[in-house]
Amino acid sequence: MATSRYIVYLTDWNHIIPEASLVASVTHVALAFTKSATFNQEEPTEWPLKKTATDEVRQKFSPGTLILLAIGGWGDTEGFDAAAGSHDGRKRFAQNVQGMVEATGADGVDIDWEYPGGNGEDYKKIPNIEKAWEIEAFPLLLTEIRAVLGPSKVISAAVPGLRRDMLAFTQTTIPAIDASLDFFNVMTYDLMNRRDQVTLHHTGIESSLDSINAYEEMGVSLEKLNLGFAFYIKWFKGDPNGDCNEKPIGCKAALMEDPETGDDLGQTGAFTWHDPVPAQLSASYDRAMKYGMYDSKGGGHYYLDLGDHIWWTWDTPDVISRKFPAIMRSKRLGGAFAWALGEDADRFVHLEALNAEMAIVQRRLSGLG
Repeated sequence: MATSRYIVYLTDWNHIIPEASLVASVTHVALAFTKSATFNQEEPTEWPLKKTATDEVRQKFSPGTLILLAIGGWGDTEGFDAAAGSHDGRKRFAQNVQGMVEATGADGVDIDWEYPGGNGEDYKKIPNIEKAWEIEAFPLLLTEIRAVLGPSKVISAAVPGLRRDMLAFTQTTIPAIDASLDFFNVMTYDLMNRRDQVTLHHTGIESSLDSINAYEEMGVSLEKLNLGFAFYIKWFKGDPNGDCNEKPIGCKAALMEDPETGDDLGQTGAFTWHDPVPAQLSASYDRAMKYGMYDSKGGGHYYLDLGDHIWWTWDTPDVISRKFPAIMRSKRLGGAFAWALGEDADRFVHLEALNAEMAIVQRRLSGLG
């Protein structure tokens, strides 16, 4: 019977797993994160993650759920850089990946390099031109990992959602990347970030569909693409001098990063549904929850607080449901994933919405609906 992939990331900082019924349909769990530099050691004698940890997670999900080790994450590029630049480095990295997979009993790995070719957290300090070599090295690293792990283990990659960040993903490189990966987790969130100058949806339907279209245009099979869902809310300071009364979406935002260093200027942030609301934002947040609205054009939920000049952007359960006919079913994607499971505690209303829609997808695949 055909099965749609349903992946959840489980983080170290919100390691919260709800009751079994709420995760019964999950097919893969990606444990985030193991630092990429872990796999550059000459002869490692131990691993940061133990088999007991993966066993404990496995017991809380349905039998047959696959456990993946997510490697990297935002800002973690040095280990990938050190490995990818030479044949010996790639081989050592891959062999160590295999060693940790075997030691932990994991079913595979998720490579989260943000981003090969540049535009990562350090893009102002290390210009993209100095990372251009990574574009060819990235598929070589994946090829080495596949060669060592073999066909029975899962290899996935978390890949950028914005076209401007897809430097290593082209019609030329995709065939080699695709040959090594079982699926691509497209990060269709943070589509507005501190590099933007106007208000946008961070995970809107229109922008998320564009992400999927970009990979399709590059030659990735839609069946190998997973759509990302964000279990958190983002806020951005607006420009007090911007005329946003008539145009809340696309109005001028505050300067959010240092033009020279790229450092965060504290004008934007995010927090999960499990986190306490920062005290300085609580009044504005309450207004966002009360007066937030859906944008039928861009397909996102938002609120522009004109008093405090704060732009709020997030997914509601309703928006999650809307994404399925608009993207998941219309494009016939192979699956979906959530970043991240514990971030939706304690109510898990976004998870429940995702569960309901994935159940519809599964029934249709099974010929029952």
